[in-house]
Amino acid sequence: MKAMKWLLAFLLVALSAIAFGGYVLAVEEPAYRTVLQDGAFEIRDYPALVVAETTATGSQWEAGGQGFRALAGYIFGGNRNQRKIAMTAPVGMTQTGGEWVVRFTMPRGYALDTLPKPDNARVALREAPPTRFAVLGFSGLAREGTVADRKAELSAWIAKRQLRPTGPATLAQYNPPWTLWFLRRNEVMVPVEG
Repeated sequence: MKAMKWLLAFLLVALSAIAFGGYVLAVEEPAYRTVLQDGAFEIRDYPALVVAETTATGSQWEAGGQGFRALAGYIFGGNRNQRKIAMTAPVGMTQTGGEWVVRFTMPRGYALDTLPKPDNARVALREAPPTRFAVLGFSGLAREGTVADRKAELSAWIAKRQLRPTGPATLAQYNPPWTLWFLRRNEVMVPVEG
């Protein structure tokens, strides 16, 4: 009887995750052009994008939470016009020195001059230039050790391909926190010379 209840509970959670996973698939992602695909590795060209970003300190987990809350506050109406802005994926995190830059890409159709000014002075709006990225996708939880391992794999692939990195790696996470680990989609992205 206990086994049946456990199985029913597991199936309910799994079906909910799949349903929420479908919702996440409907969230806008930045357009890009795949230049090369080599197994799990890719080279992609992204156009100029308008982003909202903030800086945070602490561990990857702590900084991600701080940054996400500040940016979510902005898109959920924490701005001069109290305008809601659609959520996009992924949430990007780049470590620079002792800080993390946490970033949301703004939906297509927005420009710097059409976005409302953030209420939170820690949230900045800027245009990211067109960029070529080397990318390695992976599933599961994006724990610090896992991310470090994927960054090392991507760095080795970049070196093997004789590409030149032009900046630090970014962790891109596509799913909300309630998504089951085996359904999560993550990427490590390194800008490279085009």
